[in-house]
Amino acid sequence: MKSRLFYLFAIVFLIAAMARAQQPAPEARPQPQPQANPDPFARNFYPPDLIMQNQEALQLTDEQESYFKTEMRKAQMNFTELQWKLQDEAEKLMKVAKAQHVDEQQLLAQLEKLLNAERDVKRAQITLLVHIKNKLTPAQQAVLDNLRRTRSAAPEARPEGE
Repeated sequence: MKSRLFYLFAIVFLIAAMARAQQPAPEARPQPQPQANPDPFARNFYPPDLIMQNQEALQLTDEQESYFKTEMRKAQMNFTELQWKLQDEAEKLMKVAKAQHVDEQQLLAQLEKLLNAERDVKRAQITLLVHIKNKLTPAQQAVLDNLRRTRSAAPEARPEGE
């Protein structure tokens, strides 16, 4: 009995040692390198809130200001409709997926509808960004680029005592 217990303990110990040996050492794991804004859209376009927060620095004309307000209102209405559609398609997909036996063709057809709704949202977002950029002068774009660079280079403000 004691020898069986000893062999059992030895086998468990060996299995644990082998499993541990197969894992890379913590210092051997590659550390993720921070990337400076890997999103090409973030680098090449200007979000609406950046325009609104810097109206004075940009010296927007009345025509530009009116254009941006109109485009943002239209986009917001469009985004609301698209979000409702996206949510509806997601709920339908989950309903199909919850079945005891999933109909693969039905699930894939619903997935396609969901992906199309997501594509429509992305397309609307990119369209707004293009409209904004195309309405800005090169000088205004340079101002926004400088603002973005100075903000990303500045350390985050922290409350005292932290």
